Amino acid sequence: MIKSPYLFLVFASAGLGLACVSASGSSANAQPAEANPQRAQAINLTRAYAENCASCHGQDGSGGGAGTQTLNTEELFDQKHDRRFFDAIKNGLPDNGMPAFGETMSDEAVWGLVVKVREMQARALRTKNGSPTPVNGVYKSKRHDFKVETVITEGLNTPWGIDWLPDGRMLVTNRNGVLKLYDANHKLIGDINGIPTSLEMGQGGLMEVTVHPEYDKNGWIYLAYTEPAKEGRGGLTKIVRGKLVTRSQPPTWSNQETIYEGKQEYYTGAGVHFGSRIVFDKDGFLFFAIGERGSNMGAQSLTTPFGKIMRLNADGTVPKDNPFVGTADADPAVWTYGHRNQQGLTFDLEGKLWTTEHGPRGGDELNQVIKGSNYGWPVVAWSINYNDAPFRTPWPKDDMKVVQPVFRWLPSIGACGLDLARGAAFPNWNGDLLAGGLAGQNLDRIRVKDGKLVEREELLHNLGRIREVAVHKDGTIYVALNSPNHIIRLVPAK
Repeated sequence: MIKSPYLFLVFASAGLGLACVSASGSSANAQPAEANPQRAQAINLTRAYAENCASCHGQDGSGGGAGTQTLNTEELFDQKHDRRFFDAIKNGLPDNGMPAFGETMSDEAVWGLVVKVREMQARALRTKNGSPTPVNGVYKSKRHDFKVETVITEGLNTPWGIDWLPDGRMLVTNRNGVLKLYDANHKLIGDINGIPTSLEMGQGGLMEVTVHPEYDKNGWIYLAYTEPAKEGRGGLTKIVRGKLVTRSQPPTWSNQETIYEGKQEYYTGAGVHFGSRIVFDKDGFLFFAIGERGSNMGAQSLTTPFGKIMRLNADGTVPKDNPFVGTADADPAVWTYGHRNQQGLTFDLEGKLWTTEHGPRGGDELNQVIKGSNYGWPVVAWSINYNDAPFRTPWPKDDMKVVQPVFRWLPSIGACGLDLARGAAFPNWNGDLLAGGLAGQNLDRIRVKDGKLVEREELLHNLGRIREVAVHKDGTIYVALNSPNHIIRLVPAK
């Protein structure tokens, strides 16, 4: 364990009161961790905080030692302080007698301490503020009061994707490979026969369903699922389209066409990070997400489908103006790269594309998707490793160009499901993003203006793992829960 004697960190100018103290003896021969990455990665961040910070800040960040104040305030929890926390820990504050951690710790370890502080703050603020709670069935939020109704419990097995046919019938994918059809009153019509065989492997299976915006004219429905490898084990996200025949029972999938499939060499046995979401823009182009499948640096390669958002014509052909058309060895469908696991995708009212994606431990992201851009994974990250070791910093080194998130969740929420508030039900939310969380069991309302976060509000918490968020044409908000397997909706309080 790398230690510095009598470390004292005070954000005096900002009134932050963050201090780290150790009464341990120093190691005169200690080298900067940048020169010894193995040593940097050996740091256990919980132990590092306990040995260097807790005597002043307390084990829970509540302060008290050496006169320090609590870190656990709404103001200090704001993401605007991320870089200031990092810089103060790394560079020290000589006027306050604090030496620089950066002399004995890598940047990755310094950022890891910031993540640990964020985790403590989140726990303390949850204890203080609790969760959104209805009074007489009504939730009070900043701009609307609403109620939550449970609309479907029948036939669900890890529900994943939701969309509607123009006549109000509802399609729901289940990860175990079953596509369900419900009537406009949420009564189960039945399973749809003949859909492609999917591989339920870890996080993969039958995932997204999206109805073409001009369904009345063409009848196309799009699916994203984990296709099993042709030989051996493993799978990869595949996109197909087909048509629904309901003249006879049971309803049947027909006329299937492949829209996108990767090369067999990319079918991997990893059970993680499949991406899957599908959306159309106003010009009819198809966008979809494929996670990096645990490949890490595969997300930085334009050759692989890993960690990409793809753009195709509705029939699966490649648009000529895609950013990497003509680039040697690049997959021409690639629109953006450097993602980890994008399980939220939607367009806003201005036609801007947004995605939410998972970090490891900390650092889930809300990103505006910009043509040809790199989102940094795994070279930069707002997270630490699951085993409590440092991982990366959020800021690129050298001249690497990376698009930074508009918002990052610290700690992670398991970002999953994203849609746009629109329609008559909640007019004061129109244009706001609605983002779900699996591990966080939260539904957040997010307002962005001119590319900047201006408002975030937690609408729901602790009702279940949120897998999908889908806004009906009437503006009511449908949410697919896993554990329990329910579909609920938010409706205006009357």
